Amino acid sequence: MMYHNSVFHKEAVEALNINPEGVYVDVTFGGGGHSRLICEKLNSGKLIALDQDKASSRNIIKHKGFKLIHANFRHIKRVLRFENILKIDGLLADLGVSSYQFDNSYRGFSIRSEGLLDMRMNDNAKLTAHEIVNEYSLEKLSDIFFNYGDLRNSKIIARAIINKRREKKINTTKDLVRIVSDLIPFNKQNKFLAKLFQSIRIEVNDEICCLKELLSNSLELLNSKGRLVFISYHSLEDRLVKNLFKTGNIEGVLKRDIYGNTLKKIRRINKKVITPSDDEICKNSRSRSAKLRIAEKI
Repeated sequence: MMYHNSVFHKEAVEALNINPEGVYVDVTFGGGGHSRLICEKLNSGKLIALDQDKASSRNIIKHKGFKLIHANFRHIKRVLRFENILKIDGLLADLGVSSYQFDNSYRGFSIRSEGLLDMRMNDNAKLTAHEIVNEYSLEKLSDIFFNYGDLRNSKIIARAIINKRREKKINTTKDLVRIVSDLIPFNKQNKFLAKLFQSIRIEVNDEICCLKELLSNSLELLNSKGRLVFISYHSLEDRLVKNLFKTGNIEGVLKRDIYGNTLKKIRRINKKVITPSDDEICKNSRSRSAKLRIAEKI
């Protein structure tokens, strides 16, 4: 059962420039939309799909070269080594939260429906949004809201949460929304709440550190002419992807040898970021903020 409308459904798969006998990795399997298209292009090739959400098993693909592994993509090197795979011909990452996760209120991802404050992409993880909202200090909450949500009034938001939790525990998404409702700028409710929930979700799932590990490992795993295809949804993610593709490292510093030659082992296929068409946004509103970047190992 498909539960995610894949953004850049065809474009991302075409960007991989698939060799039918090659080895590919979809590190964000989700509903399997991208993976299905990849499998259609494979003959004797392989596709290893990763997803830490066990609910993704309901979207398993029947293809002799396909295998789904429940793991966080930060562990990609270890996972592939266990599969006796040392090199790959392409890697695709769609960094967005799946529609299934958003639309199931009990997961706590959505600002539109009431659910327990959870936001874990991996049900076995210990840290939840409930713990963050009810136990983090003023300084730590403020830093999360500012750094991961770009919320300029982060200290005021954090203080409002702490004052309310002294009265009683904050248990649901709607509890949280009600607490910050008076702090939302006029006509910006959805954008404000989306940033607030995003910042908590990133902390819950350690998303930035996970992405840094994936990016640092992905270039090493690629064969020559192998490709990286990344779809990002907010500036924190996109900056890291852009840095790697532009300079060969996530710090964004172009390194040179003693003769002044650049040491990067990657070239950008699209120097200008690709954004969704009006038609795609109309069909899938969640694609609005998506950015597609493609690079190839030299």
